[in-house]
This record gives sequence, C-alpha cells and structure tokens, in this order.
Amino acid sequence: MDETLEITYSYTFQDQKRIDFPTVLKKENLSLLNTPAGEPPFWADLEFNRCSVCSLAPATVKHCPIAVNLAPVVEAFEDFYSYESVHVVATTRERSYSKSATIQEGLSALLGIIMVSSGCPVMERLKPMVRFHLPFAAMEETTYRMLSMYLIAQLYRHRKGEHADWELHGLNTIYKDVGAVNVSFAKRLRAAASKDANVNAMVNLDCLAKVVPFMVKELLEEMEGYFAGLLAL
Repeated sequence: MDETLEITYSYTFQDQKRIDFPTVLKKENLSLLNTPAGEPPFWADLEFNRCSVCSLAPATVKHCPIAVNLAPVVEAFEDFYSYESVHVVATTRERSYSKSATIQEGLSALLGIIMVSSGCPVMERLKPMVRFHLPFAAMEETTYRMLSMYLIAQLYRHRKGEHADWELHGLNTIYKDVGAVNVSFAKRLRAAASKDANVNAMVNLDCLAKVVPFMVKELLEEMEGYFAGLLAL
C-alpha cells in the first residue's frame, strides 16, 4: 500500500521552457515530505513580516515552515509577471488536469498545497482539502469541498462526544485566520521578488479565502433540491 501521495504541477511557458514542481505528501497526515535543502532565504525568517496569528515559538523555530517550502517556487517565478500566459498540467496518480492560464491563476493552486502541508498550525486546518485537491476549481466546487471538509470534522467530533458545530460558526474563524496568513505572506513575497507573479498568486488565494465563507449560505440553498432522495430517508 502506498504511504505517500504526489501532486505534480508542470508549467510550460511561451518559449517552451518547462518547470516541474512535485509535492510528495505523507498519506497518513498529509505533511509535505520533499522539503528543500540549503539555507532558507532572508524572507523565510520567522520574524520577517510574521503573521499576526502565528503561534510558533521563535525560541525553537527559526524559519517559517511555509516560507521555507515556498522558496524554490518563489525563486522560479521571480522574473515573471502575473498576467503572462502559461500552460499548466496538474498530475496525480489517478488523472491529469490541464489548462492554459495566467501565471497568477496557474500558480495559486500550487502555493495553496504547499502552504497547507508545510506545518503551519493555522493552515493545516485545511489539510483535508489537499487530499481531494481539485486543480482549477470553480468557486462553487471549492465551497462544496470546504463545506464537506468542515462537516466531516464535526462528525468526528460528535463521535468522540465533543461539541459539534453543525451551524458552521467556526468557518468564519478559520478563514479569518487563513486570510491573516495570506496578507502577511504577500508582504514576504513582495520582498522576495521585483515582479508580481508570486504576489498576485497569493492575492488570488486571499480573494478565495475571503469569498468562500460567504458562498456557503447561497450554495446550501441552491443545492437543497439535489439532496431530495437523501432527505426523504
């Protein structure tokens, strides 16, 4: 039985140059295994534009784990603008997805995987979405995955005799904290490169984090008819 999961993002540019970024995850807990070697860049220091919601202890953690793992990606895209075109292929063991997109759009999903699987206490709350990663997802698809993730977590809590948040009150807290991480990381990335591909990919993620919680009510109302068979049980 495989003990790892792998998602590879491949970027082919207009000059036919290609860059591959494999992310290898431990299947048991979805932690990133292929961490980069070498000294992290200056902007990976934990205290450099540290997130307001960071709970890591500077006495024991010198570098931000997300920044350490994002460094190779940031370096690869530091000389690109966000509006430039790229052909992206996302490959898992089961299938491949492809799309011609702006670098901003094509890079956002990869940043999201690395941010969630690097060991950040805030971002790891979104780990289940990485297990069922859907490249180039529409807003409704992302909202459905997020809602499913949260409700399954509440089922686990309920089975353990703990309070279960069936009214979804905790979603806003999660995404507020995720938004705080995104804002701080945009500051890190502005210091890391002169061009805007990395920064705007992060801004794209932040926009998603802000919109998804507001989509929940609308999506629940829209989908109720889909569940008629289940509701009749």
